[in-house]
Amino acid sequence: MIIPVDLGSRSYSIVVEPGALAGVGARLRELRVGSRAVLVTDAGILKLHGAAVITGLEAAGLSVMVLEVPEGEAAKTLAVAEHCWDRLLAAGADRTSTLLALGGGAVGDLAGFVAATYMRGANFVPLPTTVLGQVDASIGGKTAIDHPKAKNLIGAFYQPRLVVVDPAVALTLPERDFRSGLAEIVKHGVVLDAAYFDDVERSARALSARDLPTLTRIIGGSCRLKAGVIQRDPEEKGEWRFALNYGHTIGHALEAATRFETWTHGEAVSLGIVAEARLAERLGLAQRQESLLHAVGLPVRAATVDSDAVLAAIAHDKKARDGRVPFVLAPSIGAFRVVYDVPPREVRAALESIVEDPR
Repeated sequence: MIIPVDLGSRSYSIVVEPGALAGVGARLRELRVGSRAVLVTDAGILKLHGAAVITGLEAAGLSVMVLEVPEGEAAKTLAVAEHCWDRLLAAGADRTSTLLALGGGAVGDLAGFVAATYMRGANFVPLPTTVLGQVDASIGGKTAIDHPKAKNLIGAFYQPRLVVVDPAVALTLPERDFRSGLAEIVKHGVVLDAAYFDDVERSARALSARDLPTLTRIIGGSCRLKAGVIQRDPEEKGEWRFALNYGHTIGHALEAATRFETWTHGEAVSLGIVAEARLAERLGLAQRQESLLHAVGLPVRAATVDSDAVLAAIAHDKKARDGRVPFVLAPSIGAFRVVYDVPPREVRAALESIVEDPR
Protein backbone atom coordinates (compact mmCIF):
# COMPACT_ATOMS: atom_id res chain seq x y z
CA MET A 1 0.00 0.00 0.00
CA ILE A 2 1.39 3.40 -0.99
CA ILE A 3 -0.32 6.48 0.44
CA PRO A 4 0.54 9.85 -1.16
CA VAL A 5 0.88 12.97 0.98
CA ASP A 6 0.29 15.88 -1.40
CA LEU A 7 2.18 18.93 -0.13
CA GLY A 8 3.37 20.45 -3.39
CA SER A 9 7.15 20.58 -3.51
CA ARG A 10 7.33 18.77 -0.15
CA SER A 11 5.11 15.84 -1.19
CA TYR A 12 6.09 12.32 -0.17
CA SER A 13 4.70 8.81 0.08
CA ILE A 14 3.94 6.52 3.00
CA VAL A 15 4.76 2.89 2.21
CA VAL A 16 2.80 0.38 4.32
CA GLU A 17 3.93 -3.16 3.61
CA PRO A 18 5.12 -6.17 5.63
CA GLY A 19 8.86 -6.60 5.06
CA ALA A 20 9.23 -3.01 3.83
CA LEU A 21 12.29 -2.32 6.00
CA ALA A 22 14.41 -4.58 3.79
CA GLY A 23 13.54 -2.54 0.69
CA VAL A 24 14.41 0.91 2.01
CA GLY A 25 17.65 1.12 0.00
CA ALA A 26 15.91 0.54 -3.33
CA ARG A 27 13.28 3.15 -2.50
CA LEU A 28 15.95 5.72 -1.64
CA ARG A 29 17.61 5.09 -4.98
CA GLU A 30 14.27 5.81 -6.67
CA LEU A 31 14.26 9.20 -4.91
CA ARG A 32 17.72 9.96 -6.34
CA VAL A 33 19.17 11.00 -2.98
CA GLY A 34 22.89 11.04 -2.26
CA SER A 35 24.97 7.95 -1.58
CA ARG A 36 25.39 8.46 2.19
CA ALA A 37 22.83 7.01 4.61
CA VAL A 38 22.91 7.62 8.37
CA LEU A 39 20.86 5.19 10.46
CA VAL A 40 19.80 6.89 13.70
CA THR A 41 18.62 4.33 16.24
CA ASP A 42 19.12 2.99 19.75
CA ALA A 43 20.97 -0.19 20.70
CA GLY A 44 17.88 -2.32 21.32
CA ILE A 45 16.17 -1.47 18.04
CA LEU A 46 19.45 -1.82 16.14
CA LYS A 47 19.76 -5.39 17.42
CA LEU A 48 16.18 -6.27 16.45
CA HIS A 49 15.80 -4.59 13.07
CA GLY A 50 19.10 -2.99 12.09
CA ALA A 51 20.51 -5.84 10.00
CA ALA A 52 17.59 -5.89 7.55
CA VAL A 53 17.82 -2.15 6.96
CA ILE A 54 21.61 -2.01 6.68
CA THR A 55 21.76 -4.99 4.30
CA GLY A 56 19.15 -3.40 2.05
CA LEU A 57 20.89 -0.03 2.04
CA GLU A 58 24.26 -1.53 1.20
CA ALA A 59 22.74 -3.74 -1.51
CA ALA A 60 21.44 -0.56 -3.14
CA GLY A 61 24.97 0.86 -3.20
CA LEU A 62 24.60 3.26 -0.28
CA SER A 63 27.28 3.75 2.36
CA VAL A 64 25.87 3.39 5.86
CA MET A 65 26.87 5.02 9.12
CA VAL A 66 25.08 3.89 12.28
CA LEU A 67 24.48 6.68 14.78
CA GLU A 68 23.38 5.23 18.12
CA VAL A 69 21.41 7.45 20.50
CA PRO A 70 19.90 6.85 23.95
CA GLU A 71 16.57 5.07 24.21
CA GLY A 72 13.31 7.04 24.59
CA GLU A 73 13.02 10.64 25.77
CA ALA A 74 16.65 10.63 26.91
CA ALA A 75 17.57 11.02 23.22
CA LYS A 76 15.66 14.28 22.83
CA THR A 77 18.17 16.71 24.30
CA LEU A 78 20.33 19.46 22.86
CA ALA A 79 23.43 17.55 23.94
CA VAL A 80 22.41 14.46 21.93
CA ALA A 81 21.49 16.62 18.93
CA GLU A 82 24.91 18.30 19.12
CA HIS A 83 26.57 14.87 19.25
CA CYS A 84 24.67 13.92 16.08
CA TRP A 85 25.72 17.13 14.28
CA ASP A 86 29.35 16.45 15.24
CA ARG A 87 29.17 12.87 13.92
CA LEU A 88 27.56 13.98 10.67
CA LEU A 89 30.19 16.65 10.13
CA ALA A 90 33.06 14.24 10.86
CA ALA A 91 31.60 11.72 8.40
CA GLY A 92 31.36 14.29 5.63
CA ALA A 93 27.56 14.21 5.45
CA ASP A 94 25.94 16.97 3.41
CA ARG A 95 22.48 18.06 2.26
CA THR A 96 22.18 15.08 -0.09
CA SER A 97 22.76 12.63 2.76
CA THR A 98 19.76 10.83 4.27
CA LEU A 99 19.04 10.43 7.97
CA LEU A 100 16.89 7.36 8.61
CA ALA A 101 15.11 7.21 11.98
CA LEU A 102 14.76 3.55 12.99
CA GLY A 103 12.75 3.39 16.20
CA GLY A 104 9.81 4.89 18.03
CA GLY A 105 8.56 8.44 18.22
CA ALA A 106 11.48 9.75 20.30
CA VAL A 107 14.11 8.62 17.77
CA GLY A 108 12.00 10.09 14.99
CA ASP A 109 11.62 13.42 16.78
CA LEU A 110 15.37 13.70 17.35
CA ALA A 111 16.49 12.51 13.92
CA GLY A 112 13.98 14.77 12.20
CA PHE A 113 15.15 17.77 14.21
CA VAL A 114 18.79 16.99 13.41
CA ALA A 115 17.96 16.57 9.70
CA ALA A 116 16.01 19.84 9.66
CA THR A 117 18.86 21.82 11.18
CA TYR A 118 21.99 20.18 9.74
CA MET A 119 23.20 22.39 6.87
CA ARG A 120 19.65 23.84 6.89
CA GLY A 121 18.14 20.58 5.79
CA ALA A 122 19.26 17.04 4.92
CA ASN A 123 17.00 14.23 3.71
CA PHE A 124 14.90 12.59 6.41
CA VAL A 125 13.17 9.18 6.26
CA PRO A 126 11.34 7.74 9.30
CA LEU A 127 11.31 3.96 9.73
CA PRO A 128 8.91 3.70 12.70
CA THR A 129 9.06 0.50 14.74
CA THR A 130 6.11 1.12 17.09
CA VAL A 131 2.42 1.25 16.21
CA LEU A 132 2.28 4.72 17.75
CA GLY A 133 5.12 5.85 15.50
CA GLN A 134 3.67 4.18 12.42
CA VAL A 135 0.21 5.76 12.55
CA ASP A 136 1.02 9.07 14.20
CA ALA A 137 4.49 10.36 15.08
CA SER A 138 6.22 9.57 11.76
CA ILE A 139 3.63 11.36 9.60
CA GLY A 140 3.36 15.12 9.37
CA GLY A 141 6.83 16.53 9.80
CA LYS A 142 6.73 17.46 13.48
CA THR A 143 10.28 17.26 14.86
CA ALA A 144 11.53 18.30 18.27
CA ILE A 145 13.82 17.96 21.23
CA ASP A 146 12.80 18.60 24.82
CA HIS A 147 13.49 21.64 26.97
CA PRO A 148 14.10 21.14 30.70
CA LYS A 149 10.73 22.80 31.35
CA ALA A 150 8.62 21.16 28.63
CA LYS A 151 8.53 18.29 26.14
CA ASN A 152 8.88 19.05 22.42
CA LEU A 153 9.42 22.76 23.03
CA ILE A 154 12.32 23.18 20.58
CA GLY A 155 11.55 21.95 17.09
CA ALA A 156 10.48 22.56 13.53
CA PHE A 157 8.01 21.38 10.91
CA TYR A 158 10.17 19.43 8.47
CA GLN A 159 8.54 17.00 6.08
CA PRO A 160 10.28 13.69 5.34
CA ARG A 161 11.20 12.48 1.86
CA LEU A 162 9.51 9.14 2.51
CA VAL A 163 7.92 7.20 5.39
CA VAL A 164 8.38 3.42 5.46
CA VAL A 165 5.96 1.48 7.67
CA ASP A 166 6.55 -2.24 8.15
CA PRO A 167 3.57 -3.64 10.10
CA ALA A 168 5.47 -6.88 10.74
CA VAL A 169 7.68 -5.15 13.30
CA ALA A 170 4.60 -4.77 15.53
CA LEU A 171 4.81 -8.53 16.07
CA THR A 172 8.03 -7.96 18.05
CA LEU A 173 6.64 -5.31 20.41
CA PRO A 174 5.98 -5.96 24.10
CA GLU A 175 2.24 -6.27 24.74
CA ARG A 176 1.90 -2.98 26.60
CA ASP A 177 3.74 -1.02 23.90
CA PHE A 178 1.67 -2.64 21.17
CA ARG A 179 -1.65 -1.80 22.79
CA SER A 180 -0.50 1.73 23.53
CA GLY A 181 -0.38 2.49 19.82
CA LEU A 182 -3.93 1.31 19.27
CA ALA A 183 -5.27 4.39 21.08
CA GLU A 184 -4.21 6.57 18.14
CA ILE A 185 -5.97 4.21 15.73
CA VAL A 186 -9.22 4.48 17.70
CA LYS A 187 -8.81 8.26 17.83
CA HIS A 188 -8.53 8.52 14.05
CA GLY A 189 -11.75 6.58 13.60
CA VAL A 190 -13.67 8.58 16.18
CA VAL A 191 -12.96 12.02 14.75
CA LEU A 192 -12.23 11.37 11.07
CA ASP A 193 -14.01 8.36 9.56
CA ALA A 194 -17.06 6.44 10.81
CA ALA A 195 -16.56 3.59 8.31
CA TYR A 196 -12.97 3.12 9.49
CA PHE A 197 -14.14 3.12 13.11
CA ASP A 198 -16.64 0.40 12.19
CA ASP A 199 -13.82 -1.62 10.60
CA VAL A 200 -11.69 -1.32 13.74
CA GLU A 201 -14.66 -2.40 15.85
CA ARG A 202 -15.25 -5.49 13.70
CA SER A 203 -11.53 -6.26 13.70
CA ALA A 204 -10.83 -5.69 17.40
CA ARG A 205 -10.20 -9.36 18.20
CA ALA A 206 -7.91 -9.97 15.21
CA LEU A 207 -6.16 -6.66 15.85
CA SER A 208 -5.48 -7.56 19.48
CA ALA A 209 -4.15 -10.94 18.34
CA ARG A 210 -1.77 -9.14 15.95
CA ASP A 211 -3.10 -10.84 12.82
CA LEU A 212 -0.70 -9.44 10.21
CA PRO A 213 -3.19 -8.86 7.34
CA THR A 214 -5.52 -7.10 9.78
CA LEU A 215 -2.67 -5.03 11.19
CA THR A 216 -1.58 -4.02 7.70
CA ARG A 217 -5.08 -2.94 6.68
CA ILE A 218 -5.85 -1.05 9.89
CA ILE A 219 -2.43 0.64 10.13
CA GLY A 220 -2.67 1.60 6.45
CA GLY A 221 -6.12 3.08 7.00
CA SER A 222 -4.90 5.09 9.95
CA CYS A 223 -1.95 6.41 7.93
CA ARG A 224 -4.37 7.40 5.15
CA LEU A 225 -6.52 9.37 7.57
CA LYS A 226 -3.61 11.21 9.13
CA ALA A 227 -2.17 11.98 5.68
CA GLY A 228 -5.48 13.60 4.77
CA VAL A 229 -5.28 15.89 7.79
CA ILE A 230 -1.66 16.81 7.06
CA GLN A 231 -2.57 17.77 3.50
CA ARG A 232 -5.25 20.14 4.82
CA ASP A 233 -3.11 21.65 7.56
CA PRO A 234 0.63 20.85 7.32
CA GLU A 235 1.76 23.31 10.01
CA GLU A 236 -1.01 23.22 12.65
CA LYS A 237 -2.53 26.55 11.66
CA GLY A 238 -6.17 25.51 11.53
CA GLU A 239 -8.80 23.36 13.21
CA TRP A 240 -8.19 20.25 11.10
CA ARG A 241 -4.89 19.57 12.82
CA PHE A 242 -6.68 20.04 16.14
CA ALA A 243 -8.68 16.90 15.30
CA LEU A 244 -5.56 14.85 15.98
CA ASN A 245 -5.57 16.19 19.54
CA TYR A 246 -8.72 14.26 20.46
CA GLY A 247 -8.15 12.57 23.82
CA HIS A 248 -4.84 14.38 24.17
CA THR A 249 -5.85 17.51 26.09
CA ILE A 250 -6.77 15.41 29.10
CA GLY A 251 -4.37 12.58 28.15
CA HIS A 252 -1.30 14.82 28.13
CA ALA A 253 -2.44 16.41 31.39
CA LEU A 254 -2.79 12.97 33.01
CA GLU A 255 0.76 12.16 31.92
CA ALA A 256 2.12 15.46 33.25
CA ALA A 257 0.21 15.24 36.53
CA THR A 258 1.81 11.85 37.23
CA ARG A 259 5.28 12.91 36.01
CA PHE A 260 5.04 10.48 33.08
CA GLU A 261 5.48 7.55 35.48
CA THR A 262 2.03 5.92 35.63
CA TRP A 263 0.76 5.39 32.09
CA THR A 264 2.22 5.00 28.64
CA HIS A 265 1.24 7.73 26.20
CA GLY A 266 -1.39 5.52 24.58
CA GLU A 267 -2.87 4.49 27.93
CA ALA A 268 -3.16 8.14 28.95
CA VAL A 269 -4.76 9.00 25.60
CA SER A 270 -7.23 6.13 26.06
CA LEU A 271 -8.27 7.55 29.42
CA GLY A 272 -8.35 11.01 27.82
CA ILE A 273 -10.68 9.76 25.09
CA VAL A 274 -13.05 8.28 27.67
CA ALA A 275 -12.99 11.46 29.78
CA GLU A 276 -13.49 13.74 26.77
CA ALA A 277 -16.32 11.50 25.57
CA ARG A 278 -17.95 11.86 28.99
CA LEU A 279 -17.29 15.59 28.81
CA ALA A 280 -19.04 15.76 25.43
CA GLU A 281 -22.00 13.87 26.87
CA ARG A 282 -22.19 16.45 29.64
CA LEU A 283 -22.22 19.12 26.94
CA GLY A 284 -25.09 17.37 25.15
CA LEU A 285 -23.16 15.11 22.71
CA ALA A 286 -23.14 11.29 22.35
CA GLN A 287 -20.21 8.87 22.07
CA ARG A 288 -19.69 5.09 21.80
CA GLN A 289 -15.91 4.54 21.74
CA GLU A 290 -15.30 3.30 25.27
CA SER A 291 -16.26 -0.28 24.42
CA LEU A 292 -13.77 -0.39 21.53
CA LEU A 293 -10.92 0.86 23.71
CA HIS A 294 -11.78 -1.85 26.22
CA ALA A 295 -11.99 -4.47 23.47
CA VAL A 296 -8.41 -3.81 22.33
CA GLY A 297 -7.10 -3.92 25.89
CA LEU A 298 -6.68 -0.23 26.66
CA PRO A 299 -7.61 1.26 30.05
CA VAL A 300 -10.95 3.02 30.39
CA ARG A 301 -10.77 3.58 34.16
CA ALA A 302 -8.04 4.87 36.47
CA ALA A 303 -7.47 3.81 40.06
CA THR A 304 -7.13 7.45 41.06
CA VAL A 305 -6.91 10.86 39.41
CA ASP A 306 -5.63 14.07 40.99
CA SER A 307 -8.13 16.43 39.36
CA ASP A 308 -6.40 19.57 40.64
CA ALA A 309 -3.06 18.50 39.15
CA VAL A 310 -4.67 17.54 35.84
CA LEU A 311 -6.54 20.86 35.59
CA ALA A 312 -3.29 22.72 36.32
CA ALA A 313 -1.53 20.77 33.55
CA ILE A 314 -4.37 21.49 31.10
CA ALA A 315 -3.89 25.21 31.73
CA HIS A 316 -0.37 24.88 30.26
CA ASP A 317 -1.44 22.98 27.13
CA LYS A 318 0.82 24.12 24.27
CA LYS A 319 -2.11 24.25 21.86
CA ALA A 320 -3.74 27.03 23.85
CA ARG A 321 -4.56 30.22 21.95
CA ASP A 322 -4.53 33.50 23.89
CA GLY A 323 -4.84 31.54 27.10
CA ARG A 324 -7.86 29.54 25.88
CA VAL A 325 -7.44 25.76 25.82
CA PRO A 326 -9.11 23.92 22.92
CA PHE A 327 -10.96 20.66 23.52
CA VAL A 328 -11.71 18.40 20.56
CA LEU A 329 -15.13 16.81 20.99
CA ALA A 330 -16.91 14.31 18.76
CA PRO A 331 -20.61 15.06 18.09
CA SER A 332 -20.80 11.70 16.30
CA ILE A 333 -18.39 9.01 15.17
CA GLY A 334 -16.41 10.33 12.21
CA ALA A 335 -16.82 14.01 13.06
CA PHE A 336 -15.30 16.56 15.42
CA ARG A 337 -15.61 20.10 16.64
CA VAL A 338 -13.25 22.31 18.62
CA VAL A 339 -14.67 23.83 21.79
CA TYR A 340 -13.03 26.58 23.87
CA ASP A 341 -13.79 27.78 27.38
CA VAL A 342 -15.04 24.45 28.73
CA PRO A 343 -15.93 25.12 32.38
CA PRO A 344 -13.43 23.59 34.81
CA ARG A 345 -16.30 22.01 36.77
CA GLU A 346 -17.27 20.05 33.64
CA VAL A 347 -13.69 18.85 33.17
CA ARG A 348 -13.50 17.87 36.84
CA ALA A 349 -16.75 15.90 36.54
CA ALA A 350 -15.44 14.10 33.44
CA LEU A 351 -12.23 13.19 35.27
CA GLU A 352 -14.15 11.89 38.25
CA SER A 353 -16.24 9.72 35.91
CA ILE A 354 -13.20 7.67 34.85
CA VAL A 355 -12.07 6.83 38.39
CA GLU A 356 -12.76 3.24 39.38
CA ASP A 357 -15.57 2.68 41.88
CA PRO A 358 -13.76 1.70 45.12
CA ARG A 359 -16.61 -0.69 45.88
